[in-house]
Amino acid sequence: MSLDARKAKLLMELRSGGVGDKRVLGAIEKTPREKFVPPAFRAKAHDNVALPIGFDQTISQPLVVGLMTQALELTDRMKVLEIGTGSGYQTAVLARLARRVYTVERHAELLKEAEKRLAALRITNVTAKMGDGSRGWPEQAPFQRILVTAAAADIPPLLVDQLAVGGIMIVPIGSDDPMQHLVRVRRTERGSETEDLGPVKFVPLVGEPVPH
Repeated sequence: MSLDARKAKLLMELRSGGVGDKRVLGAIEKTPREKFVPPAFRAKAHDNVALPIGFDQTISQPLVVGLMTQALELTDRMKVLEIGTGSGYQTAVLARLARRVYTVERHAELLKEAEKRLAALRITNVTAKMGDGSRGWPEQAPFQRILVTAAAADIPPLLVDQLAVGGIMIVPIGSDDPMQHLVRVRRTERGSETEDLGPVKFVPLVGEPVPH
């Protein structure tokens, strides 16, 4: 099957899986997933599966990327915080939909490779740093949107504090639980409201950065 045919098949799978937002589908279509996976897994880059990227991390299943991105309800005027840069794939998708993306990664080697990939694709509206993602990026807060790509034990209060009023955070909850749930948090004038978006499986959100 040709690359174009594999991409078309994946987009059909995303639509049937519930990703209906045309902007999100367009951003995924324009982002070459094969450039974000290790060479050994290139042949599977357009399969609807999570793939290993080293350091016990994964590039998320495309359907999960689509559903999480769609749940953010992004516009091109928004400032987004991403916790867990990983390969940079989700970062690239967000960058095509938002005004600016701030992304935090705890593995120095992963961050360096992700920055190279984003530069090669001429994606220039991303600012990245190595750090403890559970603390967010207070110097750049508030954010209209926050996306957490690792499972937290509970909704991280430091991240809720960095959400603008009216803002949305998407976070997997249940780091030690085999059944994690994707949660949408909306910041309100009086606090926050949460909504369960269904079961997911992510690596756990951990603290201090890991230099290499």
